Amino acid sequence: PVLNREVLKMAIMFGLAIDAEISRHSIFARKNYFYPDLPKGYQISQFELPIVTNGQITINTREGTPKKIRVTRAHLEEDAGKSIHDKFASESGIDLNRAGIPLLEIVSEPDLSSADEATTYMRKIHTLVQFLGICDGNMEKGSFRCDANVSVRPVGTSTLGTRTEIKNLNSFRYIEKAITHEVERQIECLEQGNTVVQETRLYDASKDITRPMRSKEAANDYRYFPDPDLLPVRITDADIDHVRENLPELPDAILERFIIKYGLDSQDASILTLSPDIARYFEETMQLLGDEAKLVLNWLTGTVSAKLNSERLSFHDLPIAPLRLAGLLQRVVDNTISANIAKQVFAIMWTTNLSADDIIDRQSLRQVTDQTTIDKLVLQVIEENPIQTQQYREGKTKVMGYLVGAVMKLSNGKANPKQVNELLHSKLDR
Repeated sequence: PVLNREVLKMAIMFGLAIDAEISRHSIFARKNYFYPDLPKGYQISQFELPIVTNGQITINTREGTPKKIRVTRAHLEEDAGKSIHDKFASESGIDLNRAGIPLLEIVSEPDLSSADEATTYMRKIHTLVQFLGICDGNMEKGSFRCDANVSVRPVGTSTLGTRTEIKNLNSFRYIEKAITHEVERQIECLEQGNTVVQETRLYDASKDITRPMRSKEAANDYRYFPDPDLLPVRITDADIDHVRENLPELPDAILERFIIKYGLDSQDASILTLSPDIARYFEETMQLLGDEAKLVLNWLTGTVSAKLNSERLSFHDLPIAPLRLAGLLQRVVDNTISANIAKQVFAIMWTTNLSADDIIDRQSLRQVTDQTTIDKLVLQVIEENPIQTQQYREGKTKVMGYLVGAVMKLSNGKANPKQVNELLHSKLDR
């Protein structure tokens, strides 16, 4: 085995991003245990001298207050294979495709007080490693996953009870559900006078339970010893400075910049910084569109996200480039088309390479803004709907929505909705 230099750089990047200490001297060990997912009977890992120590990550609790979570260490190791328990009746399979792939294991102090905080913490790390470019964040494929250590203590005491470890949770939803169940299981166990056993457990999503996997080993059970094939790693100040100089802009800094530059609130900005693909797409669209941050935000979190979800795609796979989306939204801004027509245009853009302008012209979708034309449509709707007109004049203002809809239908959706509203009010409010 030979150490991958790029992986070393990625570990340093993570350490710098969480204000951690970077060890100048680091070694690799052999972690010995026998399990089907480990083909050679040991795992190359770091034990005594990990590369990253004493960092911190700040999360916002459900109450909105910041909370610092201490990161004990982040060490490099090789991944094991993947155990598969749901493909074969009464049998388990082993997928060894990922065995030997570099892995960064992040270990935190017991500062997380609930399943909700644990999920928030995981989301924060998930976002961070994607912006750093050290992980694609794909949880379905196991690129990013979590082992949750859970223990409980009676209210008013400070000593945590015996912990159990839930292995390989690969979705935020499962992380929260598994921890919630395990907390309830341990409390019930203790209230019945029993003892919580230190063990490794699996989460069964189909039954929403955790179940025993194997007894939990202590560090000395793994018989760690220095790997005889791998030399000690020495990291210089110059190495660290070089990585620091090339760090990308971190998600917290981007979030703050979006708030200041585009006038977004923190909740909206946090949505746009969930992944580098979303943040990049938003910013590139804004460079083309100008001062329409709220419009771009609403489209990315509404129409665009809905379509991506229905197609099971990510922003990385979005077939409409920022230039094309900006062209479409510009036609909404300048009242060439209505928001509803824009969604029709978007659907055509999704499956073609046509620009918004091409589609608008070919489909004759330009919005009707001529005051005389709209005036005629409004008068026709008032004349054809005497009952609704009378109801409005008697104070039943909700019927206005029906009348606006009738005008829009009469114009095949092309009339400017704002002008329709104004004209209807001017004729019915006198």
